[in-house]
Formats: sequence, C-alpha cells, structure tokens
Amino acid sequence: MRQHEKINYVEFPANDITSTKAFFNNVFRWQFTDHDPDYIAFDNQGIEGGFYRADLKAATANGSVLIVFYSNNLEDTQTKIINAGGAIVKEIFNFPGGRRFHFTEPSGNEFAVWSDK
Repeated sequence: MRQHEKINYVEFPANDITSTKAFFNNVFRWQFTDHDPDYIAFDNQGIEGGFYRADLKAATANGSVLIVFYSNNLEDTQTKIINAGGAIVKEIFNFPGGRRFHFTEPSGNEFAVWSDK
C-alpha cells in the first residue's frame, strides 16, 4: 500500500541474482517478478523491494541499514537459512526484548532475525 511519505520500497545489491532469488524463496517463500537479467522484484513481504545486479553487498560493518525479520521459532528459522545456503555471521544472542542472530544470503547481504519467544 502506498502511503504518503512512508517507506515504500527497498533495494539490495546482488552479485548472484539467481542464488539470492532461490534462497529467499526457499527460506521465506518469497515470490519474485523478473524484470530483466539484472533486476528482480518482490512484494507482500511487509514492504516491497528488489535486488539489482552489483558486486556490492549490504553489511553492518560497512554502515548499512539492517533489515530484521521476525520469527516465532528462532532456531527453526536459523536451520532453514543454513540449509538454503545462508551463513550465520552472528550466533543467537540476547538483547533487550528478545534474542536474535545475523546472517548473510548467497550474495553476501546481511540480515537479522529476532524473536521474543
């Protein structure tokens, strides 16, 4: 839904669009629209967005914004990420409000998953 002056779309670099697409489909069941070989888009994920072909990656060590997913079962989500080819870059840790971990997907972009369970 488009709302005046609200965040509407987010884009990520991806050096391997095919692997990134497969990863998010396998772990989070995202569906994509292929616009051309260098761009894929997703929707219905809390926000709309896409991946564009680039040799860059989003990582907190570089000052990137961190996109955080929520999970009802942190350990199950972590297992799905590993099985789909993701890498855990920060193991599960406690923080005010719950627990979380950070991972990278096949193109190297860093994300996190948290739970209050």
